[in-house]
Amino acid sequence: MKALVLTQYNQLDLQDVPKPTIRPNEVLVRVKAVGICGSDVHGMDGSSGRRIPPIVMGHEASGIIAEVGSDVRNWATGDRVTFDSTVYALDDWYSRRGQYNLSDGREVVGVSTPDFKRNGAFAEYVSVPQHILYAVPDNVSFTQAALVEPVAVALHAVSLTPIQINDSAVVVGAGMIGLFVIQALKLAGCDTIIAIDLDEDRLALAQKLGATHTINAGVTDPQHGDVLTQVQNLTHGRGADVSFEVVGAGPSVKTAIDCVRKGATVTLVGNLAPTVEIPLQAVVTRQLRLQGSCAINGEYEAALALISSGRINVGAILSAEVPLEEGADWFKRLYDKEKGLIKVVLKP
Repeated sequence: MKALVLTQYNQLDLQDVPKPTIRPNEVLVRVKAVGICGSDVHGMDGSSGRRIPPIVMGHEASGIIAEVGSDVRNWATGDRVTFDSTVYALDDWYSRRGQYNLSDGREVVGVSTPDFKRNGAFAEYVSVPQHILYAVPDNVSFTQAALVEPVAVALHAVSLTPIQINDSAVVVGAGMIGLFVIQALKLAGCDTIIAIDLDEDRLALAQKLGATHTINAGVTDPQHGDVLTQVQNLTHGRGADVSFEVVGAGPSVKTAIDCVRKGATVTLVGNLAPTVEIPLQAVVTRQLRLQGSCAINGEYEAALALISSGRINVGAILSAEVPLEEGADWFKRLYDKEKGLIKVVLKP
C-alpha cells in the first residue's frame, strides 16, 4: 500500500509499505480522509520528541472497514467509521475509572516515542482495535469525520472546566482547537467569549464561529489599552471566569493566567513547549486553579452528533483537501506557517 512515511526528521516520502496485519480484536480501515494535525507538523522536525522516524503519522482519520478480526463483534466490512486517537487497555486501572486518556501504557495512533510506536493513517490502510471505533452518521462526510478528533479534544477541555450559564471566557490561540473550543463554549452557555491571537484572519474566523470579542495580542491599542485592560473592560473589571490556553507556549500561558478573575479556572490545552514559567504568586494569591486537559475521554459520540446536527462547524476551518501524494508539500506549507492555512485533509 502507499504511505507517507517520515523517513527522517523534515523528510516525508511516499513509499510502498506492507499493508497492516490485524489482531483478533482489530479492524483494518481503508482510509478515506486524514487530517494533518499541528502535532504532526511539530513532530516532523523532532522538536516534540513524539514522532521518532521512521513512522507513518496521522491520527485524525475516517474510512471504511476493509477487514475484521476473528474476535470483532458488531462491526462489518463496509461500515463507515472513525476512531479515537488513543489506544488503551480496557482493563487498565484508569480505564476502569472512566479515565482511559490517562491509562498506563496507552499509545497514540501515528506516534512514536522511546516507549512505543504505532503507525497511523497517512496511508491507504490503518489497523485499530474495535473498542476505539465510532460509526459515522450518514450525513457526515469522510472529511468532516476526519475532523472529529480535534472537536473531541475541544469538548474534553470544556467538559473539564466549571462553566455556568452567562460566564465569560478567554481563549488564547485561535488555531483549529481554539476555534472548536470557542464553538463549544457558545454551546455551553458562555455569554462573553474573548478570542486572543496574533493573526487577524484567525480572529475574524473566531468571531464568525462564536467569539463575541477579539483581541490582537501583537497590536498596541492606544484607545483600549493592553490585552489585560481590554479583557477587564469586557468583564466588569474583574477578569474572565475561565480561560483556555490553546497554544502551548510561555507567553500565552501567562496571558491565560493574567486575564482571569480571582478564583477562576485556567485550562491548559496547548502542548508545544515541554516547560514554561508561570507567575506562581499570582496563581497562589488569586487562588487560581490551573489544570491540564489531555486528549479525549469519551467525547467522540458527542462530537459526531454536534457535527451531524450542524451545531459544530468543521467546514469553516478546512483550508484544502488534497491527494496523499501531495502530502509532503502541504506539510512544508503548514510548517512554514503559510498565511490562511489552518486545516489540510489528505485523501489516500
